[in-house]
Formats: sequence, C-alpha cells, structure tokens
Amino acid sequence: MVSGLLSLSVWQLVGVGLILTHITIASVTIYLHRCQAHRALDLHPVMSHFFRFWLWLTTGMVTKEWVAVHRKHHAKCETKDDPHSPIVLGIGKVLYEGAELYNAARHDANNLDKYGVGTPNDWLEQNLYSPWRNWGIILMLIVEVALFGPLGLTLWAIQMLWIPLWAAGVINGLGHYLGYRNFETRDASTNLIPLGLFIGGEELHNNHHAYPSSAKLSARWYEFDLGWGYIRMMSMLKLAHVKRVALESKIDWAKPMADAETVMAVLKNRVHVMALYSRNVIDPVLNLEIKLADSKTRKLLKKAKPLVNGKAFRPDNLIIGELATALEASQTLATVYRFKQQLRELWTNAGLSQEKRLEALCEWCRLAEETRIQCLEQFALTLRGYSVMQPVY
Repeated sequence: MVSGLLSLSVWQLVGVGLILTHITIASVTIYLHRCQAHRALDLHPVMSHFFRFWLWLTTGMVTKEWVAVHRKHHAKCETKDDPHSPIVLGIGKVLYEGAELYNAARHDANNLDKYGVGTPNDWLEQNLYSPWRNWGIILMLIVEVALFGPLGLTLWAIQMLWIPLWAAGVINGLGHYLGYRNFETRDASTNLIPLGLFIGGEELHNNHHAYPSSAKLSARWYEFDLGWGYIRMMSMLKLAHVKRVALESKIDWAKPMADAETVMAVLKNRVHVMALYSRNVIDPVLNLEIKLADSKTRKLLKKAKPLVNGKAFRPDNLIIGELATALEASQTLATVYRFKQQLRELWTNAGLSQEKRLEALCEWCRLAEETRIQCLEQFALTLRGYSVMQPVY
C-alpha cells in the first residue's frame, strides 16, 4: 500500500497517474489547441474554465503564451522563425529540448501581442493564472503528497514532465520528422500513427496542418481521433459547439464542364484535391511503371515515389536532381507530374482572377483528357464535377 490519506496500492496509483495525465492531454488538445489557438469550437464557460484551471494546476501554462507560440509555428512553419522546427533546428534539439524552446518563445512580447489575440483576459487571468503561474503546480504537489504519501512526489514529477515530453518533444519534433502523410502540405508535418489515442488525437499532425481550423483531426476511415470523440460527447451535452471541420467532397458526374463553383471548391479544398490526384493518378502510374521497369529503373522509381506523390518533404535542393532523374526515366510519369504542377498553379498564382482560374481549370481538364493516360483522363472528369459540402456530425 502507498501511504497517504487514500492508502492506494502502487497499481492503483499508476491508474490514477494515467487518468490525471490524460485529463491534461485532453485539456491541451481540446481547450488550448482546437478551441483557443484555432477557434474550431466554442466551449461552455464551465468547461472552458475547468480546462484552464486544470492546466494551471498541472502545467503552469498561460493560455495566451501557448496560443501565441502555436500560431507562430503555423505562420512560420519550417523557417528560421519557427519556434520549434526539427527541419531547421534538428530533431535532437526539438525532441530533447522542446520545453526550453517553448519557454524562449513565450517570453517574446512581440509574439504575444501579434499571435496571442483573443485569449482570456478576465480577472482570474490577470490576478491569478498569469502572475501566479507556479502556485497551481505547487498546490498540486501539496495535494498529491497529502493524498498519496511520498510516491505522490513521483506522480507529481511525472505530471510535470508529461506535456514537455509529449507535446513539446514528440508532437513538435517527431510530428515533423517521421510518420506518414495524407496531405501534401507546405511543411514537414506527419501523422505518427492512425490511432490518436495516447495524445488525444494530436498524433494525426499532418491532417491538422492540412486543415488547421478543423475540430476533427482524423481524415481517413482507419484513423481515430479520441479528442474528437470527447468533443462530440460535450456537444451532445451542450458543453461545446463545433464551428468548423474539414470540408467533404462530392462529385457531380452530370456536370458537363467546370464552372465558378468548381473553382471555389478546388480552392477551398486544395489539399484534398492534391491528395486525390496523388492517390488516383500519380500512384497508379508509378506502380505500373515500377512493374514494367528494369531492375535499375525500378529502384530509382521506388526511391522517388514519396517525392513525386508529395508524401515526403525535403526543404533542400537535393529533391530537384532526384526528381529530374526519375522523371527522365518515364515519359508517362513526367506527364502526370507536369499536370500536377500545373494544377497547383491554380491557387499558387496570386495574380489570377476567378475568371482566369476558371479558364485555366477548363483548359487543364481538356488537355488532361487528351493525354490518353486513362487515370489522368478519369481524374479530369472527376474534377469537372468537384464540389464540397459541410459534413453532418
């Protein structure tokens, strides 16, 4: 038995520790991340204050500081101004010194003023949570030692390490370094595993960077976002109101040609369009070319596959040479990759008016249908009827 007012066994204390740390993870992903940083949902004042109070007890983090650091991460991702990019700083630095990087960023007053807008600034924030940030964790220490005896100190230490390890280290580090990518984002974000259980759904980090303002982080049928499950339960209890989730696509096969609605749908859901192109055009062409190639070319194409379909992120010039070599080996692959780049210009070319974008999209579809590459022709037919709808949840 563990001494203290509750006299729990060691295994009971382990269970208590898992519950307490999980509540902290839920507070970070639901309140700090999805609600405060990205405004993807609104929380009932009772829930909002519970999460804020719990984070004060278990982490000492101030809402405005966390939000400002995270918003800057999105605004400056994978650049020298990113507070915690493993691409720039190295994986070891972010993984093992993530808390130090966060502390350095939160002390920048300019960052707080620019990126911390809209966070709580009530009496409690001004008179308790911000000026006395360490009182909460000291109170938690006293309570846990009283309840669980000397091992309560160990439990408290684990709680203090939990967020620096999993959020500042694993998500900010490994979440931009290894894993799989559903979407071709302009950063190195990855999904660590498809089951977002242990870190409340934050494991699905590439999905989040593709749709930052979505309250739901899962995007594929085999992915599970535990944080979204909690949000749905709170919604049913009228304790949360979901404002935004990622748009869902639908195809109007009867539409004879693209129109202004099609252009808007493609622009709004461009990461999905590119993912669809990679899955339905790039991958089938690559797989066929690999099957038909000789051993030397097959090895080259396999190596280039994540570079061509956007599943890899390389912020250096090496990708140019590797891509060029692979594309030279297959005229069909070079064609579908060129069409991919031309499609991307629909939203990267800021000088295009909506009318010009529509003309460019119609021309793209026409030329794609003339390539005699079956999967590209089919994609062009799909794109003509592409539209989006707000999912029902």
